[in-house]
Amino acid sequence: MSAIQNCDKPAPSGNTCGADEADGNCIPKVKSEKELAKEKKRLEKLEKFKAKQEKIEAQKQQKKKSTNDEEKKKEERKIVTYDIDTPPGEKKDTKCSMPDSYNPAYVETAWYEWWVKSGFFKPEYAGEDFRDPSREKFVIVIPPPNVTGSLHLGHALTEAVQDAIVRWHRMKGKVVLWNPGCDHAGIATQVVVEKKLWKERKLTRHDLGREEFVNEVWKWKEEKGDRIYHQLKKVGGSYDWDRACFTMDPKLSRAVLEAFVRLHEQGLIYRSVRLVNWSCTLRSAISDIEVDKKELTGRTLLSVPGYQEKVEFGVLVFFAYKLEDSEEEVVVATTRIETMLGDTAVAVHPDDERYKHLHGKFLRHPFVDRRMPVVCDDFVDKNFGTGAVKITPAHDVNDYEVGVRHNLPFINIMTDDGNISDECGQFAGMKRFEARKAVLEALKAKGLYRETKDNPMVVPMCSRSKDVIEPLLKPQWYVDVKDMSAKAVEAVESGELKIIPDMHVKIWNNWLENPKDWCISRQLWWGHRVPAYFVTINDSSVPPGKDTDGEYWISGRTEDEARQKAAKKFNIPEDKISLRQDPDVLDTWFSSGLFPFSIFGWPEQTPDLETFYPGTLLETGHDILFFWVARMVMLGQTLMGKLPFREVYLHAMVRDAHGRKMSKSLGNVIDPLDVINGISLEDLHKRLFDGNLDEKEVQKAMEGQKEDYPKGIPECGTDALRFALVAYTQGRDINLDVLRVQGYRFFCNKLWNATKFAVNGLGENFIPIPTAELSGKEREMDMWILSRLSFAVEQSNKGFETYDFPTATTAVYNFWLYELCDWYLEYLKPILYGSDEDAKTVCRNVLYTCLDTGLRLIHPFMPFVSEELFQRLPRRTNNEPPSICVMPYPEVKQYPWRNIELESDVEFVQNVVKSIRSVRSDYNLTPKMKADVYLKCLDEETASVLRTHPDLIKALSSADDVHILVKEIPPKGCAVQTVSAKCETHLMLKGLIDIGKEIQKLEGKKEKLGGQVTKLREAATTADYHTKVPEHVRQQNAEKLNELTIEIEKLARAIETLAKI
Repeated sequence: MSAIQNCDKPAPSGNTCGADEADGNCIPKVKSEKELAKEKKRLEKLEKFKAKQEKIEAQKQQKKKSTNDEEKKKEERKIVTYDIDTPPGEKKDTKCSMPDSYNPAYVETAWYEWWVKSGFFKPEYAGEDFRDPSREKFVIVIPPPNVTGSLHLGHALTEAVQDAIVRWHRMKGKVVLWNPGCDHAGIATQVVVEKKLWKERKLTRHDLGREEFVNEVWKWKEEKGDRIYHQLKKVGGSYDWDRACFTMDPKLSRAVLEAFVRLHEQGLIYRSVRLVNWSCTLRSAISDIEVDKKELTGRTLLSVPGYQEKVEFGVLVFFAYKLEDSEEEVVVATTRIETMLGDTAVAVHPDDERYKHLHGKFLRHPFVDRRMPVVCDDFVDKNFGTGAVKITPAHDVNDYEVGVRHNLPFINIMTDDGNISDECGQFAGMKRFEARKAVLEALKAKGLYRETKDNPMVVPMCSRSKDVIEPLLKPQWYVDVKDMSAKAVEAVESGELKIIPDMHVKIWNNWLENPKDWCISRQLWWGHRVPAYFVTINDSSVPPGKDTDGEYWISGRTEDEARQKAAKKFNIPEDKISLRQDPDVLDTWFSSGLFPFSIFGWPEQTPDLETFYPGTLLETGHDILFFWVARMVMLGQTLMGKLPFREVYLHAMVRDAHGRKMSKSLGNVIDPLDVINGISLEDLHKRLFDGNLDEKEVQKAMEGQKEDYPKGIPECGTDALRFALVAYTQGRDINLDVLRVQGYRFFCNKLWNATKFAVNGLGENFIPIPTAELSGKEREMDMWILSRLSFAVEQSNKGFETYDFPTATTAVYNFWLYELCDWYLEYLKPILYGSDEDAKTVCRNVLYTCLDTGLRLIHPFMPFVSEELFQRLPRRTNNEPPSICVMPYPEVKQYPWRNIELESDVEFVQNVVKSIRSVRSDYNLTPKMKADVYLKCLDEETASVLRTHPDLIKALSSADDVHILVKEIPPKGCAVQTVSAKCETHLMLKGLIDIGKEIQKLEGKKEKLGGQVTKLREAATTADYHTKVPEHVRQQNAEKLNELTIEIEKLARAIETLAKI
């Protein structure tokens, strides 16, 4: 049987067989030439398509492989850990080989525990004579963070700045003490424990009683209170942990007790009934710093604790009071209509003609039996509103002053928990904001309501409970600060106390020249209980006192002492006296104000108090200049007779990259540990549910996080975070883009790679000369890098001395990155790999000096990586300190090598190299593509500078050869770029690249970029671009458009140049 007869394959047409099936044989159909050509073409297309598909699949696999490889590499980078068994507190093993790249987790392991155990952070490390008054000391106390707290970027900034200062002073050889501590945070801690009790046991503090509740707080403190210390250690703070203090410790509590009694005995603490910021949720007065001011532009519904429905704010309600015995009315307006229940007068301006006939007349209150006089007072703005102002002396700060001036009744309409009091008739017992609605309806029913208008206003909110603050009249304890404030102002004016930056002096004076007495009592259970006792006398000859009468309150260190003092004051036997201790506690700021001397054991005259008080510096944020700094100054001067410190440095406040205040509802509050360790976007979102945000706020915050951190926050490490924070410390605010911190992580990698290269270049047997000095054989580039090092030393010291930290960080950053890494190390490579042993010896010693000094310069900012790298360098002598922490900081006099003329010459050479590199980049030349370089100089003087560095220019610009020309003309076929008025670079391209191909490539790139420009311009011209597109996105688009335009211009010039070759 023939092959044709046994055809069992499909015919090209796709049929099983091309034969007539009737005869049962499979005979192929004979095709025409046209059909065969068509079939051939179809098969070719099919093959091309198949090849294309295979290519796409191969690319996919390659991309997948590359992605997997990249992920694998990333994973490998992530899991580089220090695995050598090192007991806590023992020195880290640095004899092992360095990992290929910098890894924060690897670097930061083990060092901190070793520093602490070795005692480097203790003043005693400075020597047995550390208490000697002749020894120069540097003493600073931590602004004690709340025991409930966890670090935020503001804390991290404070610690980064303080620790940099502290480490610098320690390296300068001073006796240094940085005393850590923690604040008991009365309100915050009580709220945390109350929430915990309710969540776990459905109990309130009142169910437990005071003593048991306080015990619960102490239990919580012992379990959770050290969290903030662990975080402070993670950020690298060089505190003396053996001296750590808690404001409720017996030592500090003793100081609080003593301070109150002394000040009360001197008449500087007294009891008075005044308006306070009252939180109905906390049932306590709170300080001004605990009040958030929520700005409203008009009618707004706000959530208030204890209310299911939102409450209306931002409106002005107008209503009328009728004149007594007349139907004539006076219309007044208020943003808090419920407070009209406490109105006791209406005020008008004495010169307002509209109301002169009403002077001395009375108005009727519509809901209670009360006559209200029309009083004349200059405080009324007759052009605002109706020119008549309702006066509620017990519930408004301005009205209080009017009430005092006109001897008006002060009627409190609210209970401590915010309910309307029994004296308010039909509204008694209502919650205050329910009464708001009820009073409005009642006014309408009586025909007294006139209108409601939108009204921009500020609503005071409790930062702890999120409740709306009520000004309430309460008996409280106050400190008379008039004389104290005057002395604090005088201290700054005389120069005895220096405030840095001095722009804050004006604020200091504004606060302290017109001070209000300080309310120091809080209606809480957690805190230092007020050591004052109300005296009840069992003797009819002595009239009974009132709780509001300060004469019947006696302070005492103990109840027995108070009883003795009371008996003496009232001339009554002790057995006739009963005492009741005030249940209130003292404001947390009171104990914090004593911190600079209470931590050293005052009132006892301890060795530490004698040695370390007064301190040197107080460093903190400018937001607590009055609340904490001024009070420390006032209490220090009053109780110690000395200022607590000589200088106050106030750092900027941290805001986000868009300049917004850090706010949980915006999703921009970042835990510094998340920047140090890295965190995914998903886990950032999860953090939002730990707070008290409502559903809408959570959604808004998640959107903010997604926009700012679409891939989460990369692991940056402690050193990068610290450096970034300190580098930005200037002015009033820091707009910190957290992702820019990653740039400093890359900088750490530069330090790592440079040191690794240098260690290899130095060689295993290298021993540096005992002191950093010249051999006389140094070349120009050696002297140049030593000149730049001298400048970095000068600028770093200057920055620390003047608290101009960006000057210091910029100097050390530029030295490492732009001078040592970019230039000197590149210059060294041919020498280190060459055969000139004398040259190697010289440059190795110069390199060692740069590394050793550079690490010591950067250590205050980057303690971990500097220690890790320092320990991998050989030492000059055997008796050097064991840690970079206690190495001497480089002094200007030790580095006398500054040579500005040489720096100018080398800068010119660097500009030449940059010019050549720029041209190479424009024409996409790879490092392997060596090109001849012609440097056309205007005169011999310029040429002579370049002739000293041809090898450097050649090495750093991938040149085949360098020709320095003065009178000669460079050959044709070169791309030209101007370096200066006296020099041009000519890079030979002819014969090196395919001109036509290169022009085509550049044209394609130019066209592609042109398309992007068109899209951006079209987007910017849409009608709603400025209203719908966020400002920062518009700014990014404008910057991108500018960059693209410049790039297109460069491409056009490059194409023009190529066309001429």
